[in-house]
Formats: sequence, C-alpha cells, structure tokens
Amino acid sequence: MNVIDEAKRCLQCKNPMCSKGCPVGAPINTAVGKFLAGDIAGAGEALFSNNPLSLVCSMICPRRAQCEGACILNRKGAPVNIGAIEEYISDYYLNIFSPRPSDGSQGKAAVIGSGPAGITIAYILSAKNYSVTIFEGHDRIGGVMRYGIPEFRLPKSILDRLCAALTKAGVKIRPNTAIGANLTVDDLIRDGYQSVFIGTGVWRPNKLGIKGESLGHVHFAIDYLSNPEVYALGKKVAVIGAGNTAMDVARTAIRHGCRDVTLIFNRGPMDITAWAEEAEYAKIDGAKIEYHKSTVGFIDEGLLLADTEILPDGTALAVPGTEKTFPCDSVIVAVGQGPRAVIVSSTKGIEVTGKGLVAVDDCGRTTRPGVFASGDVVTGAKTVAEAVNVSRRVAEAMHDYMQARKPAIKTQSNQ
Repeated sequence: MNVIDEAKRCLQCKNPMCSKGCPVGAPINTAVGKFLAGDIAGAGEALFSNNPLSLVCSMICPRRAQCEGACILNRKGAPVNIGAIEEYISDYYLNIFSPRPSDGSQGKAAVIGSGPAGITIAYILSAKNYSVTIFEGHDRIGGVMRYGIPEFRLPKSILDRLCAALTKAGVKIRPNTAIGANLTVDDLIRDGYQSVFIGTGVWRPNKLGIKGESLGHVHFAIDYLSNPEVYALGKKVAVIGAGNTAMDVARTAIRHGCRDVTLIFNRGPMDITAWAEEAEYAKIDGAKIEYHKSTVGFIDEGLLLADTEILPDGTALAVPGTEKTFPCDSVIVAVGQGPRAVIVSSTKGIEVTGKGLVAVDDCGRTTRPGVFASGDVVTGAKTVAEAVNVSRRVAEAMHDYMQARKPAIKTQSNQ
C-alpha cells in the first residue's frame, strides 16, 4: 500500500467525521494536508501535540470502529487507511522529536505508573515546565503496552523510543519502584511533590474461583503476556475467554510453538467481546473457538467443561450432567483484570468503587486533595486512546491545582 496515494484519497472534509470518530479527536485533516504539502514534521507535530501516543494508537486502535469507520468514504466504498498514514507520519516524527527540557520552575509532580495514562500526564506536565518523576513498578516503562500487548501488534522498540523522548524532556524515571510497598503516597507528598498521579492500571488477574485453579498447568493471561518466553505450555492449549486479551494470548501461544489452541467461551459467536478484527486475526492464525462451554473445573488432564444455558436475564449457567473432559497441556485464564489495592490500602483518604477502582470526578480528582488518577485503574481495561483522552483533561486539572497552591508553597519555602 502506498501511503501517499492513500493520503491523496482524503477529501479534506470541512467537517471531518474521522476526527469525531477518534477518541482523542486526532487532527487528521491537518496532518494529511501538511503531509501532502511536504511538511511531514509539521504533520507529526500536529498529531503528537494532540496525542503523545499517536504512533502507538495508529498501530493498535480499533480503527474500523473509530476514525476509519467514520470516514465519509466508508459509506460507499473503502475508507482512507488513516492508521497507515498516521503510523508513517508519527514514526517519522518520533525520530526527529527533540523536546525542550523542562526547567522545573512550575513545581514538582509524581506519576505512579508508566502506562498510556502516565506517559501522557508526564509529557504534558513536563512541557509546562514541571519537574516530573515517573515511578514504575516494572523494569521498563510502557505498562500494559509493554507487558500486555504482544510484540507482533506493538513492537517494544517504540516504547523504548518514547522512553528516550521522555528523558530528553527532563522526566526522571525510577524503574522497579512499586509505590505502596516501601515508598507511599505520603512519602511523595512529604518530599515535595505538589500533586500525585495514580495510573497503575489493572494487573490483578480475575480468577474463576473453581477447583483446580492452582494446578501447575493453569496460568493467568496478564502473567503470560508479560513474558511468554518463560512458559512451557506444550502443544495443546486452552484459553478461557473471548475478549481482546484472550485473542492476544491465543495468537501469542501459536507464535511460541503451540500447535493446537482453542478458546473456551460460555456464550455464542455474537457475544464475543473482542474487536471483530482481533477475532478474525486469531482465527486466521489458527485458533479455534468452542462456544457455549463453561469451565467447571481444572484437572490434571486439562479442563472439565459443561454445556452452557443462557437464562432470560442473560446469565450463563453450566448445565449439570453435561460435564466432559477437555484434554490439553496448559490452560490460560483470560477473563479480565482488576486493580491491585497496594497503593490505596497504604494511603489514607482515597476512596474506591465497589469494583475496587479508584473513585474520581470528571477531571481525575480523587477524594484526597492533590491526588489524581485516570486510565484503567479508574475505568477498568479500556483502549490506549481512551486513556490518553481522559488523561489530557487530568493533566490540566493537576496543573490548575498546583498553580492555585503556588503562593502557599512559596510562603512555606521562605519560612
């Protein structure tokens, strides 16, 4: 595919539906116009200033349901391949991006977690001349983008380039530092951070809570995707679930030598929660799907499955007496994740929802003044673009909070 030819297909609509279909309102018209005029740097700046993760989003967003699905050409034919254009421009721009280092004159902010939300907050605040420190529990930044999205969908080298750009912008990064274990939010505030952002994502895998879940051949999806190379799954693998994560697990297992991979789903084809294109790719890669099957137990030989009955209220129930053994070498449970409570449990004044997610207002303010949150730790698992969109608003709220406190901070420092 020729990216230039695709860009020329853009109608440069006065009312660009593609931008309205994008969760972050990407200025696609502006970028395409500059690109075709020979100003690729300007095109890249337009995309990056709107969304620091434009390159990531161009590769992993569900474009059929967003920008390309909204493209006016999609009504009578094929939409403009916006993802390919954005990827080409954003990849170029990230190579030449040279941010002005923050001078730290506006204050000090802490960012806990370096997933999509944390990276976005760090870029925006550093550009406003805040001294920003990222505290990352893993050894490298990226959060779910690095440890939850397979390499074949998002090359990790892109995240390394983003890390280098953050460093150029003056952002300090503390890897292998889990806030809530040794250091706490109270320690950060004590040490002069005028606001704290929590963007730790959802890293606690949901379990089925049935017999045999602790057996040696049973694994959780988020753990497997973090480092698939260390797992010896065997040739036949069952994946429980039918969301995007389950599809990623199935495709990753196939790429690591598993020859027979089956997704176990307790509902029908129309109920699959994964994006349509992700399910299609999984099938093309060789994954099979068993519909209307409930996992009722883990056994040494594999799984114990039962037929599923869907009640009028939508509840899926295993039908007694229909249990059968599904032999396999390994099982990976991919039924979602929840937040770890270590930060909240070690910090007074931060309320959570009934699901254990951090409770915030529309601007990411938690119930403790000066502490903000967004991303998956607030909403549950969402797309990167959705996390970026909310985090831009949260960054402005943090800026307003710290600016409002500047006189008090100066007075205290002069005492």
